[in-house]
Parts: sequence; C-alpha cells; structure tokens
Amino acid sequence: MSFNAGLVAFKLAFQLSPIVLVNGIAQNIPGQMLPIIAITQAAQFVAGLLSGGEDIGLNDFFANFQPLPGATLVDFQIAKYPFANQAVAANATIAQPLQLSMLMKCPARDELGYAAKLATMMALQSVLSQHGSQGGTYIIVTPSYFYTNGILTGMRDASNGESKQAQNAWQMDFEFPLLTLEQAQQSQGSLMSKITSGTQINGAPAWSGLSPAVGQTGANTLAAPSLIPAASGVSAAGTAPLIPVQSSPLAAP
Repeated sequence: MSFNAGLVAFKLAFQLSPIVLVNGIAQNIPGQMLPIIAITQAAQFVAGLLSGGEDIGLNDFFANFQPLPGATLVDFQIAKYPFANQAVAANATIAQPLQLSMLMKCPARDELGYAAKLATMMALQSVLSQHGSQGGTYIIVTPSYFYTNGILTGMRDASNGESKQAQNAWQMDFEFPLLTLEQAQQSQGSLMSKITSGTQINGAPAWSGLSPAVGQTGANTLAAPSLIPAASGVSAAGTAPLIPVQSSPLAAP
C-alpha cells in the first residue's frame, strides 16, 4: 500500500511515535529528547530508520499508539472550603492536572514473533522505569493537543478480543501537573491572587457561631469565647466549692 507524504507524516507523528522522552535517560542526547520509536524499533533505528537507511513499511512497526477517550484539555475544581458568601466561593476555581491515556497495540508479528516482542517489551519496561526514576518527563503528541511535561503514572494490560494473542495491547497513563512557578502563578484565580498578595478587606472580621462570653466587651473581639462565664468582682471567685460532709451515725451528737 502506497502512502503520500501527508499520511506518512501523520502516522509517524500521531500513531507510530507520538511519545517523546525528555531529560531523564535522554539528558545526554542532543536536545535531551528521545522518541519512543528509538526503543520499540531499536534495531531499525540504529540502522538509519529516520534517515531512510532502513527500509520498513509503515504497517510493520512494532507498536501503534492512539489516545483513549477521557483525556482532559481543561480541568478546574470549585473550592470546597467556606468563604464569606456563596458568590465568592463559586468564583474560587483551582486548576487540576490534565490526564491522558495512550493505548499501545503491539501484537506479535514478523518472522521472529513472540521472541522479538518479548525482547522489545523487556527493553521498553526497563527504559521507562529508569526514565521515571531519574525524574524524566514526556511529550505526548495527539491530533488535538500537544501535551508537555507529562509524568507516566502507570502501564497496564489492556488486551481486547480483537486478537487471540495474550497481552496484545497496553495502556499508558500520563498526568501533567504544574511543574514550574510560572504555571503555578497562572493557575491562581483572582480571589486566590488577592489572598496570596495579602489584599486588605473592607470592615472588621467577625466570628460566626456562639455569642461572646459574659464579661467580654467589644463586638469585634477576635478571641475565642470562653466556656466559663467571667466572675470578676464576685467574692471567693476562682476558689474550689465546699463539699458538705455527711455525719456518721456513730458520731457523737
């Protein structure tokens, strides 16, 4: 089957190698980036796959990737803690990390079959584990969005009934947290920015709930109300009460 230039570029970018390892094990590579195709097609990659030195069909690659439904592009959470009024609480939104899951279909193929698949999967597992332990991140290319600064949180079996082969597909889960200070500052809403900068509010704050204790003056008192009423000015205040002693029947009259 012949492919035009546009279809070749699409398959390479979004299906055959949409995952790029950044830093981590790629920190000594120029640009500090390593496409996942360098692991899944290790033999052909060394022989010059990207430069055209290795002749391989687009349908003969080890793995094909596709984004699964449920990925997020915008995710905000409404604040759950109490505020002065409902209008303020409804406007307090906090940005949440984006989520993305990629499905890697990798059935056994070619003349080597399961032997090549086992060697490739073991190499992939080792590289991804080492990349994560070194603090590496990921760039994920999808038809709708380029996800950056991602963290691989898990990789699990997602085999389906399309093939009778065991473990013919794997699901890779990524999370994209706020990694930089600039992103953390952008995630703050207008209310959170005011709280961070220490903006003053109008009027004096007042506690809600129980009324102030007896003896406390001032409507704007911020001290916690006492559970024992004040007894200033009362004689014998603060002394222990007298306990009456019952007379014994054997005591003398």
